[in-house]
Amino acid sequence: MQREPGAHPEGTPPGPGQDEEELVARARQGDLRAFETLYRISVGRVYALCLRLTGDQELAQRLTQDAFVLAWEKLPGFRGEAAFHSWLHRLTVNVVLQDRRSHRRRLARQAEAVAGSTPPRVSDPGPEMRIDLERAIARLPARARTVFLLHDVEGYRHEEIAELTGTAVGTSKAQLHRARRLLREMMRR
Repeated sequence: MQREPGAHPEGTPPGPGQDEEELVARARQGDLRAFETLYRISVGRVYALCLRLTGDQELAQRLTQDAFVLAWEKLPGFRGEAAFHSWLHRLTVNVVLQDRRSHRRRLARQAEAVAGSTPPRVSDPGPEMRIDLERAIARLPARARTVFLLHDVEGYRHEEIAELTGTAVGTSKAQLHRARRLLREMMRR
């Protein structure tokens, strides 16, 4: 029986325990099964990152798929200077930030189209006796949430955050301070 180049015997996809470097090398050569395995291994982490950055399950699902489509397109250029999961993590952050920038541009164009109108304000969440940290983080303003997650959760430095978000280092630091202050206030309620 003939098999596709790069396919495993009996047509079985490679297992999750397979060497990541080998999977990446095969996927870079166009092996869809290898990329599918990388997808299965990584999709949970990528979705969790998208969800933390957006606070929206539906948007996180869409951005997870966008991240993997972009990863497939850019994989031939992956040089292996960092681990695949680190490269995919950074690519995912960029996908989320690019989507946010596109969304802001769309809102600005819509606001210009409707003379004198302002973008709708998000209503203040009702008071609750207790609030868990995940819900509090999801309630942070988008920029503050992004910086908080990238710095305090993901471990990025302010210089890296500034580069990713297209802002100044001082802005990153200010947004982190704002996020921490807002979280403390929300947790006191």
